Formats: sequence, structure tokens, C-alpha cells
Amino acid sequence: MIFNLYIFNSSGDCLFYSEWKRKKHTDMSKDEENKLVYGMLHSLKSFVSRISPDTSDSFQSYQTNSYRLTVYETPSGVKFVMNAALELPLQATKDILQSLYKEVYVEYAVKNPMLSLQSPIDSDLFKDKLEAFINSKIN
Repeated sequence: MIFNLYIFNSSGDCLFYSEWKRKKHTDMSKDEENKLVYGMLHSLKSFVSRISPDTSDSFQSYQTNSYRLTVYETPSGVKFVMNAALELPLQATKDILQSLYKEVYVEYAVKNPMLSLQSPIDSDLFKDKLEAFINSKIN
């Protein structure tokens, strides 16, 4: 089960957010939540790079007793962040994020001349393709 998905650009701006079966909502605005999530990712990435004995290690996921947050970062710095149930294996979540990047983001956002890659994704085609992609992975 996938709870939600954030897509951040390299500057930390949330380009896209969607949710499915999210159980808990906060009383903060989406903008505040986006900043909080990105700030947490930045802090965890920095922490991992400082304590890791191997310089090639990078932060990819963390897990609580009820969900797992997984990050896929592209070479250009775009971050795909997914919260999913623990029943969805970590490798499957990583594969979903990588496929989502290749099959949906690149095809319907990057190749769309009407979209700026530094602005929020406001495309019905992108949203429809994302919904179809996620539904194919969770059903």
C-alpha cells in the first residue's frame, strides 16, 4: 500500500504531491509539510554522509513501526519520496520509484514542452499517467 508521493526539485521546491490511502493528516498546510519533509531529507542525508565509513553511502530510506519512507534521487537532484506500508518490500519500493521516474516523470513531465522543470507539475496527463502507474503497482 502506497500512502503518498512527493517530487522535489534540486532546490527543495515541491513539484508534485499526491496521496492514496493516507491514514493520518496533519493540521499544517501542504506548503509547511513539504518544507518539513524536504528539510528532514536534507538533514538525514547530511547525517548519513558524516557518519558513514564509506563515502559512497547515501540515505535511501528509513522505517518506523507503521511505514517506510523511501527516496530515489536522480543525477539532476530531483527527489522522489514515497511513504508506503511495510508490507511493500524495500526493493519493490525502490523499483517503483525508479520506474516512475523513467516511465512517468521523464515521459510526461520532462518531455512536455509546456512544463518548466523548476515549477510545480500542473498537467492532467501527468496526473492521469501517475494514477494509472500507481494503481498498476498496488493492485
